[in-house]
Amino acid sequence: MAIILGIDPGSRITGYGVIEQQGSRLTYLGSGCIRAASTSASTKTDGEPTMAERLKIIFDGVSELITQFKPNEFAIEQVFMARNPDSALKLGQARGVAMVAAAHQELAVHEYSARQIKQAVVGTGAANKDQVQHMVMQVLKLPHKPQADAADALAVAICHAHTYQTLIRKARG
Repeated sequence: MAIILGIDPGSRITGYGVIEQQGSRLTYLGSGCIRAASTSASTKTDGEPTMAERLKIIFDGVSELITQFKPNEFAIEQVFMARNPDSALKLGQARGVAMVAAAHQELAVHEYSARQIKQAVVGTGAANKDQVQHMVMQVLKLPHKPQADAADALAVAICHAHTYQTLIRKARG
């Protein structure tokens, strides 16, 4: 049995999804978002938290999830090259603090590209967000579509579960 925490990183909204894997059976344990876009603890005058404050919120949120769900597997989406270099840097920083939160609690970090995740969940690396949400709902037998960032994080966890199962089958020969 494995409990897998999947993370879809973002500097404003970081999605998370937690599943349990028993053999080929996957069970939904929880999902949601860590929202770092607005907080009352902001030191900026426009009400938006500084980047350092947002990164702390993400670190604290991921750390809390690890404490709550006690996963033994941690999977995160890799950075893709965005059109805007500033956005790519912020995304990389959000990924980094999530990975440090996992490493701090001695979890190995497994990284997957968006294409790998879509391929594992939908069957095509070119799937759109609606297709990913729909398949996550079907695979985990959810009564309704999860929020988009949470669905993406659940897809990361499902991708890791499928990859892990494939490695076990190959090892057995």
